[in-house]
Amino acid sequence: MTQAADLASGKGHKDENFPVASHLVRAELRPTIMAFYRFARAADDVADHPAAAPGMKLEQLAALEAGLRGEAHGSPEGQALRAAQQARGLTERHALDLLEAFRRDVAQLHYPDWDGLMDYCRYSAAPVGRFVLDLHGESRRLWPMNDALCAALQVINHLQDCGKDYAALRRVYLPLDAMRAAGVTVEALGEAKASPALRGVIGGLAERCGLLLRQSRPFATSIADRRLAMEVGVIHTLAESLTERLLHRDPLSERVHHRKAEVLTLSLRGGLGVLAARMGRRLRGRPAMAGGGA
Repeated sequence: MTQAADLASGKGHKDENFPVASHLVRAELRPTIMAFYRFARAADDVADHPAAAPGMKLEQLAALEAGLRGEAHGSPEGQALRAAQQARGLTERHALDLLEAFRRDVAQLHYPDWDGLMDYCRYSAAPVGRFVLDLHGESRRLWPMNDALCAALQVINHLQDCGKDYAALRRVYLPLDAMRAAGVTVEALGEAKASPALRGVIGGLAERCGLLLRQSRPFATSIADRRLAMEVGVIHTLAESLTERLLHRDPLSERVHHRKAEVLTLSLRGGLGVLAARMGRRLRGRPAMAGGGA
């Protein structure tokens, strides 16, 4: 019988575009984050498998949910996450929301407009940040800024990989109304190089990511847990850099992803910037938003 592991891509947390459970995060919380990551990775691999039939994909996503709910026939990844969450008193809501996004990936290849894409991000991206915030005991008043950052990260990934997504799955995350307005068809994503019109669409979407990042700029310095705040600062800085690249580079023919040395430099800037802001606020006598420990 096929299991989610049989459809695994081999991709791990170190292969992601943004940090996952880095050493900035408190050591005792990393295993729970990794259980969530392995669950999400398994679901993502199922939904993105280029050869598996849609029916088989939906069966495997159902098995992941069954494991999460504690049913005997559930997947190991779901069962492991259930145990990790119960040990921390966490809700299964965030993982269930993620599964909704992956089911959409199986059934839906196109998004009509920006609002439709943002609704998808509400399920595909926001639950990840919300889970991490809940794990750290942070205030849910942070969720709007979290959701803006997570949506930006998701769309950045879509833009970087727009050619690969189309080639492998015929999946297009670029809103169709923006492509129509530019006179671009989805087939343009299969070209070796983006046309000026397609570059304009990608640049316009990158600008909208920039707006989301501006909305989420106070996020890191509003987090009570110092180490998590630094991690979010790193992620935000990496996202700003990638957004700038997408304004000037063609993801079909040019490298957008950061190299390791670039990640290190940007991470230092982002983490130290948040640390300096926290120290400055402490000197001014302004406390962080109530939540997890410093």
